[in-house]
Amino acid sequence: MAYGLPFWGSSTESIRVFKLQKKAIRVMMGCKSNQSCRELFTKLRILPLPSQYIFSLLTFLNKYKDQFTVNSQIYHYATRQQSDFHQPTANRAKYQKGIGYMGVKVFNRLPINVKKEFDNSKKFRHSLKNFLREKSFYSLQEYFEL
Repeated sequence: MAYGLPFWGSSTESIRVFKLQKKAIRVMMGCKSNQSCRELFTKLRILPLPSQYIFSLLTFLNKYKDQFTVNSQIYHYATRQQSDFHQPTANRAKYQKGIGYMGVKVFNRLPINVKKEFDNSKKFRHSLKNFLREKSFYSLQEYFEL
């Protein structure tokens, strides 16, 4: 399920895969088909598919961080977002769903306590996974509204 997730995680087909993941969780736990899985994901310490997508985007961004521009490289004055990545302008929806654009957008919305670990890859992955397990996001929209 996680193979190539940064590339197909924003597609409409990901909703079907997420429904299958929830069905599998319910079967594993012996729950009814109409029961919410949110608590089950947290209890089993499994990331829902949208949270896995966020995790895979941010680990990709962390691995290739030298390929992206930080706001402090563009703007030479101190702002609150100076450590965030520069969000490129995009007119096409296909580009906006791409791994680079979405990775930057998702990273810029991270809580500060997770962002501060970005330079240490191992600590960043650990704190990011803990954050995502705690929140158990069911959609990107839910993540952006946090």
